[in-house]
Amino acid sequence: MNPESTHGTVLAFDLGLKRTGVASGELSLGIAHPLSVIQADSTDARLAAIAKLVAEWQPVLLVLGLPTHADGSEHEMTRVAKNFARKLESRFDLPVFLVDERLSSAEAESELHARGIHGRKNKALTDAVAAQLILQGFFDARLTA
Repeated sequence: MNPESTHGTVLAFDLGLKRTGVASGELSLGIAHPLSVIQADSTDARLAAIAKLVAEWQPVLLVLGLPTHADGSEHEMTRVAKNFARKLESRFDLPVFLVDERLSSAEAESELHARGIHGRKNKALTDAVAAQLILQGFFDARLTA
């Protein structure tokens, strides 16, 4: 797929070791929506769940949040995310874009709290909303590029 394409579905992920938030959007609209949360303890289980989403949504590209320290330096989850991005690319033969996800979970929690969603409901949605924020950041960066 040409990265300059202007239409097609995009799936985005906020990778976690137990929960992975998922968001979707359409390139031509540039608006991201929270989709779901994948509960998986292993990479294989996570990839199997993503395979179902890819088959259903037929995305033209994937976006993965890239976690770093506040100063932008890498840590263990940065390496995990980069490795996972390579697995996504090879398994699904789709371009994978890494997007800085610093503060996305905190922003997601704040947004849900402002909407009056607290406790367990907040926990269940935070990862999907974080994926939405990651994808929206990707869309917004395309507009300003």
